[in-house]
Amino acid sequence: MVSVVENIAIDCADAYGLARFWSEATGRPLDPEDGPGDPEVQVLLAEGPVLHFNEVPEPKSVKNRIHLCLRPETACEEEMQRLLALGATLVTDRRAPGCMGWVVLADPEGNEFCVLRGTAEREEARAVIS
Repeated sequence: MVSVVENIAIDCADAYGLARFWSEATGRPLDPEDGPGDPEVQVLLAEGPVLHFNEVPEPKSVKNRIHLCLRPETACEEEMQRLLALGATLVTDRRAPGCMGWVVLADPEGNEFCVLRGTAEREEARAVIS
């Protein structure tokens, strides 16, 4: 017998607001049973576990020990700009020449996450190595 990962829980001050950010970021819907003011809200991902946002009284105070990494359909730069427009902030840019690396952003409540190279960028990097 094994356990299955049901959800990825993210503590926050505003479950609905943060879930809306992540819904826009991932292009996936909120659970239709969730709404404004709910202390727990979920984003239904296409496959795998759901993102579960849970309101807690204490604010975030240190770097995340676990975080999400997003692989964009577009280029990393294009996706980074889209997420910044949604309310993310730039934490650090770890990209290097040759389409290598990633960008670290923070969501509106300060939770860090990464934007990796897009699929085309990965293929370009493989071609350079070959």
